[in-house]
Amino acid sequence: MDLLNISDESGPSRRPPIMLIGATSILGFNVVLRGGGDVYPVANPNNRLAADRGWERLEAANAAAVEALLARQRPDIVLYSDAVCDVSKCETNPQWARSINVEYLEILLASLAPTTRLVYVSSDHVFGGDGVYDETSAVAPISVYGETRVEAEERVFAHPGSLLIRVGLPVGRSLDGRTGHLDWLRYRQRRGLPMTIICDERRSAVWAEDAADRILALAKSNVIGCRHVVATESVLRPDLAAALLGHMGLSPCFEVAGRAQQPYPHLGEVELATVFDDALATPLEAVAAPGSANRI
Repeated sequence: MDLLNISDESGPSRRPPIMLIGATSILGFNVVLRGGGDVYPVANPNNRLAADRGWERLEAANAAAVEALLARQRPDIVLYSDAVCDVSKCETNPQWARSINVEYLEILLASLAPTTRLVYVSSDHVFGGDGVYDETSAVAPISVYGETRVEAEERVFAHPGSLLIRVGLPVGRSLDGRTGHLDWLRYRQRRGLPMTIICDERRSAVWAEDAADRILALAKSNVIGCRHVVATESVLRPDLAAALLGHMGLSPCFEVAGRAQQPYPHLGEVELATVFDDALATPLEAVAAPGSANRI
């Protein structure tokens, strides 16, 4: 089966158990790649690449369309990985950010059957100050984007039987080959375009395919509440960029700047940790770990 195009091959006799809303995000795209026939991808109706692959397209603001899709597909699990993550755009248009990151989720929740499991993929942007944060840590966003994520999380926690998964920085293939940290670096470096990397930002950077595997495993489990996807170590962004470019055989060439120099709030040294010790809480390989070159 073509993992990127399930429209003609899933057939009426096999209903994929997981409906993925937000299939064009970095994590969503890798969930499609890793989940195969278990995943039914849903994307924005204006995304041409999603249309080319025959993915379901949904206007998330249309409550009737959302209700009809859920009634037709009857998914066992709805995996929600849809959000606008552009921090600067969210700062300049807070209502736009809230409509996409919060109100679209509310529309889905209003139509979700009580028997359908909701798994929501969130972000480390719900935290702000430098530190190490586990599932019991108080949220403290420093940006509009982070605030909308917190508000969305509140909706998820209020929905019985749901699971919220926070991921740091996923690094891996993107649908269009230009977005996400890995493809952004490759695209701009090969074209000689300027790049600025924040020198005082540290993240739990994990391979997107590993994060996708963990998300799928958690989604299929009976775990509820909140879980963090943690890395074996956190990494500063300049070190991460240099390592990735080196792995691609490209000479690192970028400017560095501090958070204080940015015109909008910028995430600092935020590391995800976990209070759990089961197999689904095992730290994933950090992207800049030794031997990670063969992952690109």
